[in-house]
Amino acid sequence: MKIIRYTGTVFIISLKNNNMKRFFLAMVIFTAIGFSATAQNTGSSYKTAVGVKFYPGAISVKSFTAPNKALEGLGYFSNDGFRLTGLYEIHGDINGADGLKWYIGPGAHIGVWSNNWKKENPDRDGGVAIGIDGVLGLDYKFKGAPINVSLDWQPSFNFVGYNYFEGGWGGLGVRYTF
Repeated sequence: MKIIRYTGTVFIISLKNNNMKRFFLAMVIFTAIGFSATAQNTGSSYKTAVGVKFYPGAISVKSFTAPNKALEGLGYFSNDGFRLTGLYEIHGDINGADGLKWYIGPGAHIGVWSNNWKKENPDRDGGVAIGIDGVLGLDYKFKGAPINVSLDWQPSFNFVGYNYFEGGWGGLGVRYTF
């Protein structure tokens, strides 16, 4: 490892081999995890959450841009391909239920499907699928723990690829909050 130059508060570092690059990346990740562990949110609201959504199964990242507006990114991965979805969610409090909110909003997705998908679904085109999404759900942040759960329905319609409506997206989300 060699420090090339110092530019204000940023060091630019040149790493000569892959082992050093992996070690440096691991140190950055562990440092970020350490900082996030001390910044965890144990109240009844949160700013950002990272976790999983069950059915059909996705990586979920959700971040509030305002007290009642959030962006959620979902990455679904399978042997048949992948689908990336972005949602804009408007949240509202449910009176008498601290930490529980309803949400609704629009979104969009892009998916790439393999030849295996085409074999299992011969009436649908393989390749790329692009479309719009909607979402309707409930979001709960446990007070005293950095955990958030959500339950939603996420209907979608594909415009590119095979044009069709899908009503089976959505599910149970479990996330770690910051």
